[in-house]
Amino acid sequence: MPEGHTLHRLARLHTEYFAGGPVRVSSPQGRFVDHVVVDGRFFDHATAVGKHLFHHYEGGLAVHVHLGLYGFFDTHFVSRGDEAPAPVGQVRMRIGAVRPGGGALDGPAHYVDLRGPTRCEVIDEAGVAEVRGRLGPDPLDPDADPDRAWSRISRSARPIGALLMDQKVLAGVGNVYRAEALFRAGLDPFRPGVELERAEFDAVWDDLVELMAVGVDTGGIVTIRPPHDHGDVPRRGSDRPRNYVYQRDGWACRVCGDDIRLTTLDARTLFWCPTCQTR
Repeated sequence: MPEGHTLHRLARLHTEYFAGGPVRVSSPQGRFVDHVVVDGRFFDHATAVGKHLFHHYEGGLAVHVHLGLYGFFDTHFVSRGDEAPAPVGQVRMRIGAVRPGGGALDGPAHYVDLRGPTRCEVIDEAGVAEVRGRLGPDPLDPDADPDRAWSRISRSARPIGALLMDQKVLAGVGNVYRAEALFRAGLDPFRPGVELERAEFDAVWDDLVELMAVGVDTGGIVTIRPPHDHGDVPRRGSDRPRNYVYQRDGWACRVCGDDIRLTTLDARTLFWCPTCQTR
């Protein structure tokens, strides 16, 4: 499942592509019937919180997208005078710029195709506020209040490894950032939240703020400190990021040499080093 940095990066890019003008919104797959409500409207901007993306339109409407496990966006750059490529496969929603006169695309510009999301719906701004209200603070939100997350963590007997993945506690943290941030902090993922000290939580929060901001800028997850990056090929291929523990079960820890462990916590795979993560 895409983590929070992916949605914030998409919000930035979609604002860049479409803000300030009308857009054509269609549903080649036919499953997003409400597209007609926003088709032809001015695209104001896009925002994200946690793993949720919002396209904000004139008139107080928004398209709410949650990618889920399988959703993703394809982006097509169309040169001036060229036609956009025909949709291929199951495209839930297509967005493209509109010429000022209301006609077809007058490039160069972008088309964006959404495939396989868990949710794609038109809501109003009150609905946007409702979604945001269900979520914990987002490390990528400069106005986020980490005290909200600490209040829940410090009173919970659940493992910190589970709490970091709970979107009602922290928004946007997925399996990779959970595993990597806990390793970098040296924290045992099974330690109950109630046993954490505030300084330990603050260190994890500050680290997530920094790491996830790098993810927004680069489009990838970068967590290894330079002294520990040996240039090895990740298990899932050279195009994947090199991590400390995520998907490195059975391999030697970059820091201590012990075997990275794998188990299941709250129905999600958990990776950790039993030697480095003892606090």
